Amino acid sequence: MGFERSADDSDHFEQRLELDHTDYHTHHHQPSPAAGIPSAFGLGDINPSLFLSPANSGKLIWGVGPTMTFPTATDSLLGDGKWSAGPGLVVLTMPGHWVIGALANNQWSFAGWGKNSVNTMLIQPFLNYNWLAASDDRWTVPIGGGLGKLFRLGKLPVNTQLAAYSNVVKPRQGGADWQLRFQVQFPFPK
Repeated sequence: MGFERSADDSDHFEQRLELDHTDYHTHHHQPSPAAGIPSAFGLGDINPSLFLSPANSGKLIWGVGPTMTFPTATDSLLGDGKWSAGPGLVVLTMPGHWVIGALANNQWSFAGWGKNSVNTMLIQPFLNYNWLAASDDRWTVPIGGGLGKLFRLGKLPVNTQLAAYSNVVKPRQGGADWQLRFQVQFPFPK
């Protein structure tokens, strides 16, 4: 799960679950309020994406389908208050144990009570390495936290975060004891 706040106080919530044949990967991003920007605790908008892909697409796997946002946020700070939808595309290839590709979509709002219209694009490249493991030795469960700061470089807002996690459940072979994550985001508000 993730939460991204731009400098004009518009908010965007993203939840992503990647599935492949044997492993489940989840990615999350925890909000870090910046000075002068209010914070909230609760649930954000739900953002499902559905992809239809040919069964025998060859070495280049692709899929197209809709992406939607349902205004389910429990606080106005955690969502846009808009029903949104648009097209999505995923393209990937799997040479050996690698998964290399990109996810892209665009959504436009068409209803809702939020004050701002939504026109948002996501382009997300990904690179994963999958190893073979016994069925009882595949999960990683991180517990930890971090700090973040939203600041400006001139007029450009910059969101930075540093987080550390201890992997309390991890694969016996090749499982890291801990993770350190540093992130820099450049939100581009209207």
